[in-house]
Amino acid sequence: LSFKNVSFSYPSRADQYALEDISFSIKAGETVAIVGLSGAGKTTIFELFQRFYDPTKGSIKVDDISLIDLDPKELRSRIGHVPQQPTLFSADVTHNIGYGKPAATGSEIKEAANKAYALEFIDQLPDGFDSYLGEQGVRLSGGQRQRIAIARAMLKDPSILLLDEATSALDASSEQKVQAALKELMQGRTTLIIAHRLATIMHADRILLIDHGKLIAQGNHQDLLANSDLYKQLCELQFNY
Repeated sequence: LSFKNVSFSYPSRADQYALEDISFSIKAGETVAIVGLSGAGKTTIFELFQRFYDPTKGSIKVDDISLIDLDPKELRSRIGHVPQQPTLFSADVTHNIGYGKPAATGSEIKEAANKAYALEFIDQLPDGFDSYLGEQGVRLSGGQRQRIAIARAMLKDPSILLLDEATSALDASSEQKVQAALKELMQGRTTLIIAHRLATIMHADRILLIDHGKLIAQGNHQDLLANSDLYKQLCELQFNY
């Protein structure tokens, strides 16, 4: 994946860059985290990667092919996205996981649930995989909803993962289970993570620090801690360094 001199303005704020002259590349199989203050432009990067918008300037490529030359449907078929608030349907568990791969068999759906550490609570539901989850999965806890979303991504088996910090609103027990599921999901995939809690991205191969729409530093945790005042401030706020 690569951004080359990418600038972008939302149509509603055409005179203000949400991202300005950003360049970076991500190797196949690499795990890269994006950090920064709220409003820095982290979510905009995800929106551009999924081609909800095209850059105002510059180019974005996947496997050296410009996104504008790819069919959006083909592009999105290669991407698994686990957001902070996953979309769940008022249908049963099977439908909610199977949405990731409509032609999947029951055994494939169960295997994806197992890899996502979701079987432990699905088996306890009144009708197991046939249990209806209610509007937006209202009958599940936050951690359970996240593991359904991770199972969906497991089933899709994408080559690229976009993870919008999936554990920021969870209690310690749920976070541990979701982190285990995410670790399983990330194996062998190119992964880009929006990180709100720095403790969850210490394992990243590289961290991109975004501030006011610009890429101001990149490196691993120790590199940024030593060389970036803003990153050090973020760490001090969260870790009491």
